[in-house]
Amino acid sequence: MRIQFEELAAVFEEILKSRGVREENARICARNFAASSADGVYTHGANRFPKFVSYLEKGLVQGNAEPECIYAMGAMECWDGHLGIGSVNGTKAMDRACALAETHGLGMVALRNTSHWMRGGAYGWQAADRGFTGICWTNSMPNMPPWGGRTPKLGNNPLVFAVPVSDGDHVVVDMAMSQFSYGKIQQARLRGEELPVPGGWDTKGNPTTDPAEIEKSRRIQPAGYWKGSGLSILLDLTAALLSGGDAVMDIGAKYGEDAGVSQVFLAIRPPRIRTREEADRLVKRVLDDIKTSEPENGPIFYPGEIERNTRRDHLEHGIPVLDPVWKQIQALRKGGYHG
Repeated sequence: MRIQFEELAAVFEEILKSRGVREENARICARNFAASSADGVYTHGANRFPKFVSYLEKGLVQGNAEPECIYAMGAMECWDGHLGIGSVNGTKAMDRACALAETHGLGMVALRNTSHWMRGGAYGWQAADRGFTGICWTNSMPNMPPWGGRTPKLGNNPLVFAVPVSDGDHVVVDMAMSQFSYGKIQQARLRGEELPVPGGWDTKGNPTTDPAEIEKSRRIQPAGYWKGSGLSILLDLTAALLSGGDAVMDIGAKYGEDAGVSQVFLAIRPPRIRTREEADRLVKRVLDDIKTSEPENGPIFYPGEIERNTRRDHLEHGIPVLDPVWKQIQALRKGGYHG
């Protein structure tokens, strides 16, 4: 079935308010979930919403906690998220990073003790919509083995990088440090699909494209093998050191969930070396040149293009929501479904 964006966001907001979340936080959180599904990132949109509500009900997420600035030094601030709603904390942190960049050219908010930010790409689009280059990342619970290891010790620590374009067709990378996130692996299993390339190891230690086998072994593959492993470590260390928060190993020991995580939000104001029009022309030239590569199996897309195209279709024709998911959401409206 298909649901219009505003209806989906309104239903989410209604459910959140019924769980005691105040209006502003409920609105930000609801629209974040609806926008993720609108862009085709269902794993962090409607499909994830019932589980998120169960976290609210269990107290793993504090619905009305507000992020607090605990240290400021020029263009840099450190905040404590107080285990608040990750998408609310993330939205407010990136807003503040952009405000700092207006003054200093670059703004950074390092956020500790927050909950899962859901779809990280949202904060890249947020910065780009305001005309800033946006960079942000988060650590997570241990869910990936280091290169050469078997036991999960690293987080898949998503990294987001966004370059703005005046017409809104921004260039946005949103990637985990694993070849595939667990959400993508689960989605492939539910659809009965194999992964396009090996995404981890089976229980016998063999590389596999079978999502069910990867879920059994809990051994996802770092993106770029040792490169993704190394970058995961550096993103974790940097987030924890800049925010004064927990590293991956501490998060696993304390929570066993993606709670109390550390994040960094950077916004960079474009220098006046080029006019906005000149910058747009450069981006367009680069993207047009990329598309002149001889295609192998289909069209070539730049980062963010598929999400942009999906968003336009879904805003016009409605957002696809699986029937079982919609039933769970309707049950939540009546006070049911507890995870």
